[in-house]
Amino acid sequence: MIALPSFLAIGLAGCGGGSSGSDGSAQTGGVTLPPTQSPAPSPTPTPAPTPPKPNVPLALQKDPIGTFANPWAVSFAPGTSFAFISERAGTMKFVDIRNGQIGNVSGLPDVDFRGQGGLGDIAFLPSEAASSLGRRTIYLSWAEAGSGDTRGAAVGRGTLICDPTTTCQIEALTVIWRQEPKVDGDGHYSHKIAISPDGKYLFVSSGDRQKQTPAQDNGNTLGTIVRLNLDGSPATGNPFANRGGPANQIWSFGHRNILGLQFAPNGSLWAAEHGPRGGDEFNRIESGANYGWPIVSEGEHYDGRPIPSHSSRSDLKAPTLSWTPAIAPGDFIFYTGTAFNPWRGDALIAGLKSKAIIQVKLSGDTATETKRFAFDYRLRDIAQGPDGHVYVIEDGDNGRLLKLTPG
Repeated sequence: MIALPSFLAIGLAGCGGGSSGSDGSAQTGGVTLPPTQSPAPSPTPTPAPTPPKPNVPLALQKDPIGTFANPWAVSFAPGTSFAFISERAGTMKFVDIRNGQIGNVSGLPDVDFRGQGGLGDIAFLPSEAASSLGRRTIYLSWAEAGSGDTRGAAVGRGTLICDPTTTCQIEALTVIWRQEPKVDGDGHYSHKIAISPDGKYLFVSSGDRQKQTPAQDNGNTLGTIVRLNLDGSPATGNPFANRGGPANQIWSFGHRNILGLQFAPNGSLWAAEHGPRGGDEFNRIESGANYGWPIVSEGEHYDGRPIPSHSSRSDLKAPTLSWTPAIAPGDFIFYTGTAFNPWRGDALIAGLKSKAIIQVKLSGDTATETKRFAFDYRLRDIAQGPDGHVYVIEDGDNGRLLKLTPG
């Protein structure tokens, strides 16, 4: 890692989405259940080191490119300079990072905008990379209402058709996957989307919806990561395929609230997950593994009651890295560009409660926090642009998209 010169404070306008605990949820109750699956024993998680002092030196040029209402995700259409930003109330915009021109997207679904719910993630197929927007497949996730004051996450697929100078519209948007079951409450949807490096599969994080115990029950998809074909059907070779639906969708389980889901350059899948009070996790995701929630955690309940640690149950998969105090991770990237060449291969995590970019270095199956770059407000999402620069979006009513370049 290069020694970068002086820190350029990022003065952000507006901070929204305050939280109780790391992710704005409230938890009650504790359970002790036998695991549904017993993967090979895993080592005790590596605690994160004591966080560096807030103002770690970081020389950056910061360039605001636009302001958005409660943004949740930012994603570049592959091959283009256009970043798409979802806004939780159910709107979406796109911005050309070359000139800052902003346009609107129509054809969006009805969303249940309350609590942690609303319009969520955006994903494109890398195989459809093209230099102009034109026409391509788009995947979206969102919170949708059900009957009897219930709600749950959904993923839809449609065709994005753009006039890149003014507007884009999504045609034939169809729901291809839903969390099972819909429940009351408005937290822990997760609904992050990752497309496998071979372009064949969708991985979707499905939060426990603040219900805890369903994360250990493979008769539903709460508290899981599911692996789907591109049309939303269960993928062949999933670890519980012989149990029928919905277990045949599940890739891993025992999760709480995953807000970051990405493939590393070597093809391994990683997740950034909110713990309860402390105990946020960075996990390498393995087929059939049980990550332990709510049986074990490196954190504690919000009322201070202890939860057994992963070291008490070697049959449950321990996180590769954990944080107490919580960092409240948003999404993250594995940096592969050259603008910040010493960061190549490192994970850069957008921090909500921590108001920072957390840099994590991987070495085999280990992960170590190496630096923490302080900002003034919460960071919701992070992306690598086609120019190799890093783009972060602030959380809240007036969240700005910021381009970060070396100072």
